[in-house]
Amino acid sequence: MTSPYVQSGFGVGFDWGPVGAEVVAGDIVAVVDVLSFTTAVTVAADLGIEVYPYQWRDETAATYAEQWGAKLAVGRSEAGPGDVSLSPATIRRAEGVNRLVLPSPNGSTIAKQLSDGGATVIAVSLRNRRAAADWVKKQPGVESGRQSGPKVVAIAAGERWKDGSLRPAVEDLWGAGGFLSALGRHDLSPEARAAVAAYDAVADELPDLLHECAGGRELTQYGYPEDVAIAAEVDESTSVPVLEDGTMFRST
Repeated sequence: MTSPYVQSGFGVGFDWGPVGAEVVAGDIVAVVDVLSFTTAVTVAADLGIEVYPYQWRDETAATYAEQWGAKLAVGRSEAGPGDVSLSPATIRRAEGVNRLVLPSPNGSTIAKQLSDGGATVIAVSLRNRRAAADWVKKQPGVESGRQSGPKVVAIAAGERWKDGSLRPAVEDLWGAGGFLSALGRHDLSPEARAAVAAYDAVADELPDLLHECAGGRELTQYGYPEDVAIAAEVDESTSVPVLEDGTMFRST
């Protein structure tokens, strides 16, 4: 018996977090972590930097970075002059960086999990949501928009409460909905339609609302308003970072 959570019978789906990513399998999956993993990946891609996602920032991350000859991103609060962190602003200011290991327990983990499952994974944010949708529409079988073709899914990464449970983050809902809206498809699951409706409802106010949502206020409170401003650069990036071999995001 098919699981009711798979969103079968629809060409386009949407769900939340690692568990949702595992249940709602897709052939092409957009991972959305607006504040800040996928925004950081798009900023890096704009600069020609290859990004190696990694789950944890621990002693193994340094070994992994050395293996690939990459710079290891430090924690936001640890970043000094010349350091690179998950903060998109530090990536934009980086000099001489060609490869970057970017630890992230949310977006990075979901991307790797999906890639290991055989999906084509792309990093999507508000910055590149239209470019990503245009790229997907050009993939074999997708251009027809038929349910028999490749299934396209958007996964909103979300955040975590202190008890470890998923905190649905509205910025990720907007990012996923913005991408799905730009697809222009009519075979959306009810969940995907809800995400599109959420984006369409705020599209004209997004730069302001991104600063005012809980995630935006949190980053601003911690001293990173520039990161929110970069995340709010709607449609300003034409990069579409694709995860290759479950290892590296490289822009098409």
